[in-house]
Amino acid sequence: MKRKGLLFCCLSLLGLMVSAQSTFPINGTTNPLNTYYAFLNATIVSDYEHEINNATLLIQNNKIIAVGKQVALPVGTVTLDLKGKYIYPSFIDLYSDYGLTLVKGERRYYGPQMESNVKGAYGWNQAIKSDQAAYRNFIHQQDKAADLRKAGIASVLSAYKDGIVRGSGALVLLNNKKENESIVLDKAAAFYSFNKGSSTQDYPSSLTGAIALLRQTFYDATWYQNNTNKTEYNISLDELNKLKSLPAIFESNDKYNCLRAATLGKEFDINFIIKASGNEYQRIEDIKNTNVNYILPLNFPDPYDVEDPIDAEAISLADLKHWEMAPGNAAAFEASNIPFCFTAYDLKDKSTLLKHVRKCLQYGLSKSMALKALTYNPALFINAQNKMGAIKENYFANFFISDKNIFEEDAQILEHWIGNEVTRYADVNPIDMRGNYTFNNGTQNFPFKISGDISKPKMQISIDTLKKNINYNLNKDQLNFSFSLDSTQNIRASLVYDAQAKSFTGKAQQNNGNWQNINIRFVSEVEKNTPKSNPTSTASIEMGQCLYPFSAYGLEKNAFKNFQNASADLLIKDATVWTNTKDSVLEHHDVLIMNGRIKQVAKNIQLAPNSSITVIDAKGKHLTPGIIDEHSHIALKSGVNEGAQASSAEVRMGDVINPEDINIYRQLSGGVTAAQLLHGSANPIGGQSAIIKLKWGVNAEALKFPNADGFIKFALGENVKQSNWGDQSVIRFPQSRMGVEQVYLDFFTRAKEYDIAKQAAAKSNPLAFRRDLELDALAEILNKKRFITCHSYVQSEINMLMHVANQFGFRVNTFTHILEGYKVADKMQAHGVAASTFADWWAYKNEVMEAIPYNAAILTRMGVITAINSDDAEMARRLNQEAAKSVKYGALSEVEALKLVTLNPAKMLHIDNEVGSIAPGKSADLVLWSNNPLSVYAVAEQTIIEGKIYFSRQHDSLRREEMKIEKARIIAKLIKENKRNAGQKGNRTQKPQSKVEKLYHCNTIEGVEEELTGQR
Repeated sequence: MKRKGLLFCCLSLLGLMVSAQSTFPINGTTNPLNTYYAFLNATIVSDYEHEINNATLLIQNNKIIAVGKQVALPVGTVTLDLKGKYIYPSFIDLYSDYGLTLVKGERRYYGPQMESNVKGAYGWNQAIKSDQAAYRNFIHQQDKAADLRKAGIASVLSAYKDGIVRGSGALVLLNNKKENESIVLDKAAAFYSFNKGSSTQDYPSSLTGAIALLRQTFYDATWYQNNTNKTEYNISLDELNKLKSLPAIFESNDKYNCLRAATLGKEFDINFIIKASGNEYQRIEDIKNTNVNYILPLNFPDPYDVEDPIDAEAISLADLKHWEMAPGNAAAFEASNIPFCFTAYDLKDKSTLLKHVRKCLQYGLSKSMALKALTYNPALFINAQNKMGAIKENYFANFFISDKNIFEEDAQILEHWIGNEVTRYADVNPIDMRGNYTFNNGTQNFPFKISGDISKPKMQISIDTLKKNINYNLNKDQLNFSFSLDSTQNIRASLVYDAQAKSFTGKAQQNNGNWQNINIRFVSEVEKNTPKSNPTSTASIEMGQCLYPFSAYGLEKNAFKNFQNASADLLIKDATVWTNTKDSVLEHHDVLIMNGRIKQVAKNIQLAPNSSITVIDAKGKHLTPGIIDEHSHIALKSGVNEGAQASSAEVRMGDVINPEDINIYRQLSGGVTAAQLLHGSANPIGGQSAIIKLKWGVNAEALKFPNADGFIKFALGENVKQSNWGDQSVIRFPQSRMGVEQVYLDFFTRAKEYDIAKQAAAKSNPLAFRRDLELDALAEILNKKRFITCHSYVQSEINMLMHVANQFGFRVNTFTHILEGYKVADKMQAHGVAASTFADWWAYKNEVMEAIPYNAAILTRMGVITAINSDDAEMARRLNQEAAKSVKYGALSEVEALKLVTLNPAKMLHIDNEVGSIAPGKSADLVLWSNNPLSVYAVAEQTIIEGKIYFSRQHDSLRREEMKIEKARIIAKLIKENKRNAGQKGNRTQKPQSKVEKLYHCNTIEGVEEELTGQR
């Protein structure tokens, strides 16, 4: 046995000598600490699934040597008895900027910045920072490390949080050693986001632009890697290709950005690990369908200060419910079997990590999953599961000692070990000095009693007259106290506890300054009840249901599921039906809807006995096709313009649909069932459109009109030549209307050449061809697979674009606004272009001075397919009345007028085979009006999409009452919460704030508008 022990020690020493070799010179003598440490009799939680009672942990330097019940200890091992204590693997945080200096943006001078300021052989956009590598600049920040260690964290994945492509992060230990000895993995993961960070370059200026830039950059990197005949060296692309082999972490600041990132990753076969925002529970089914891993923050919203009832009314229902439900985010992930880990990154005080995790437990998270999310999962996500995340042989010796199960409310970390470095927070084995004592000052005996928790004992002197005068400090084995016998006699003492003699010895000073030796004798034991565990409360948390969408007027989860699963069968009886077919207006007719489609239009349709089809009595009411808004900017997130360049054909409005925009619901109340979501008019060639149905409550993908053709926004006039952008906006081409034409000629020429080259490459070497998303979209126009909606005003430019289209062999699909269309109606009719105009807007800028309200009627009579659009979130709610204006201005018939907002926009969007008229086989997208739909007195009583009632006046009234009750319930809960937390340290409240809803128009510039005014 001795030989085996000696051999074990020798082999260990040899391994240590090899592993401990260093490239650093030594100045002076050395004293390496090669000590073995053994932790005995502990409850060792080796991982989230296993717990070993009365076990031993043996470590040396930074490695675990052995763990188990029977562990042989080498000679000279330092031991620590941990009976009654717990050992846990240290936590791992995959989202940190520890050790890195924050990146600050350069000063941005007034005016645009078209090109990158980064010098050298880098890519064209300075938000692509793929060459950033955290390990190169990592320097310990011990003040921050102390907070993280106190939270139980021993290792973090540190990376720069700057840019869209952010480079690589390093996995580092939070020890006190040189940086060289702290880096575990130099390149542990790649980092990405939709935020351009410190980049001062204009592009991208919107979320849709950020997505397009990242998508194009991924395509470019693939081309760069596969093309052996490339003529450029690009550091940015070269470094991005090196990142591809690493786990990829994507920062999201919203649940829908999680979905956007996952969709983008799927396009390029990248399983992003998504750093979530905390509101993912609101769309947990969609989050589950992404099939990726998540990093969850723990910064739950502070309670609202609702003392003032007027202020409290300013808090939205969504914000109130998020305060209530946010701590249940992790539990929702667990219930849906979505892999996740935690991060302390968003916490103001990182040391409060466990406090927030325990709150998650109260909301339904299991303890085993909590531990898994803090240890095993983060290690697994970055392929470090064979090094850390558990207490196993040859793993890093990163662990902490706690006085009880770490998830109990009053559990505390006593020591935290990172290798052979220990941070102590409390005595692991405090001296048990509890008992009854007596102290004699020479004339009088004073009984003492020390009782309570062994780690937090309390002292009492049992003479009633003295209780209020005692001052004492009991710390480890040191006791200091003072008290007054009477007005003239004071005693001040300092003593040390002797565990062998069970007594305190020391000195006391009297009033006259004389000192005397004193001894406090042990008399008898006190009751030493073991402190009861204080597990995290598992009491049921009162909580309302999630809303779909998570907004005012959203349906509660169960109600929404019932709505989704409900039959799409209706019989609308005895209505005046505006069919938009040759039959026109049919009085006293019925419309039968089966499975969301129009089955029959006839008089007196009879149902089979006991039919389950819902019957709507429409006597005295009017039924029309749903209103279609050809030109809308609602339901879009973070900008409608990507206007930094002359063309943004690569951006897609379908990437940034916001299903929670309240304007979807508001427009349903005005009878709108479909809309084209357009890019703005900041540049001659804008972004790709999205056509949606206003199905309130569904996700972004489900809003999209199925199988719709692709459209793209072009623009002419003042906006694109930047007439009103300020004196500094003179850099971006074009600056004149003549320049706009040259933009089209140049881009279509390039697109034609690109398309020819692409087709040739497809037959020879497709991998060597660089896919250009911008030219892809323009080539689709040339190939009649994508169609132009063009913002336009004056006749000269309208003619110009038709000439360009003729030159390249395609047709402009729609001129929108088109306020001088009446001047060139004959040419438009000959070209075959449609017109989507305003009813009676004029004189709001120079190029609309000659607009007339007869425009729509003149265009209609000239045979041009004509529509009335809104370009405005509010006006879309009364497009029926806007259409009616053409009865007054131009004497259109009522049927022709209604077609301006139903069948005609359907035709120009190529969806008239589905919607726009009431005929068998078409989608049942309908509106039931209280009166003639062109009347100012008419209101949309029910708005139906695909046979389901998405809006009704009756349901709206009920929902308002339900919302009022729900808000009152949560506010009452907040009042109780604030009273309970009153005066407690660290508990904050937030002041209610009204949120101003941002409405988009053609000329809204997101992000750039601050720069245009000289502000940031």
